[in-house]
Amino acid sequence: MNDHKALKIFLMAAEKRNFAQVARELSMTAAGVTRAIAALECDLGVQLFVRTTRQVSLTTDGAVFAAQIQPAVEALENARRDVRNAHKADEGRLRISAPTWLGKTVLPPILSGFRELYPKMCFEISLSDGLVNIVDDDYDLAIRISSAPSDKFTIWRKIRAVPRILVAAPGSRFAQMKHPGDLTPDDCLAYSGESRRENWVLSDGGSSITITAGRAFSANNGEVLADMAADGAGVAMLPGFHIAEHIRSGRLVHVLPGWAPPELWLTLYYPPYQTLPPRIATFSKFFEEQLAAHMVTLD
Repeated sequence: MNDHKALKIFLMAAEKRNFAQVARELSMTAAGVTRAIAALECDLGVQLFVRTTRQVSLTTDGAVFAAQIQPAVEALENARRDVRNAHKADEGRLRISAPTWLGKTVLPPILSGFRELYPKMCFEISLSDGLVNIVDDDYDLAIRISSAPSDKFTIWRKIRAVPRILVAAPGSRFAQMKHPGDLTPDDCLAYSGESRRENWVLSDGGSSITITAGRAFSANNGEVLADMAADGAGVAMLPGFHIAEHIRSGRLVHVLPGWAPPELWLTLYYPPYQTLPPRIATFSKFFEEQLAAHMVTLD
């Protein structure tokens, strides 16, 4: 008998104080339980139980041993369960990192739909607009809207292009601009994961111009930048989903429509698996299929 099973038998016997009940619950014979306990006592060199015709009780050594091994045995059981579930397509845990806006608006109905199909799946969701270390932070999957990744160790899967546009308040001087050369670095509200400056590369299909953005203001959240632009603080360069409602309500207008920045990509990325675990592959496929229906404001 392996050590793990012997320890499980011992802990159950310590709880039930009845070898016959332990035998029934573990589908063993009472003699098998007795032999397992005896072998463990022989290995440890101490008596773990006091046995009488009426009851079984722990010795002092047995009580100390049970208290010390209980956390370790539970941790091992949890680890065994997680590893087994990791190879099931319809059961287990998924830890997902997602951008704030997408996590609040698009992800919830997708998760609800997935759990209707796979009720044994459970999720831990973390919302963050910056890139995460998917390995060190123990994520199974991250969803990001970004430019091409520099990380060569994780697995990246492009889902769809995400166009960006320049926007400003309709009554501001920025709404009348004809050329990006009219912009100064102080006019440009930068998006940065570290709240720093960024370079905007704008093209009209024939020529391009680069502008330093964020000298006066930068933020790591697109909703903040949209609100700042709507208040007349400057021009923001944001994906359509961040500013769709602002444009519909008239708080923002598309400026310099003939000039466009490079597209971003909505991307799934994973730890460096040789083969995606079934539960991650199943969710990824479902997410991609459902995205179009739940993200109509993306374009």
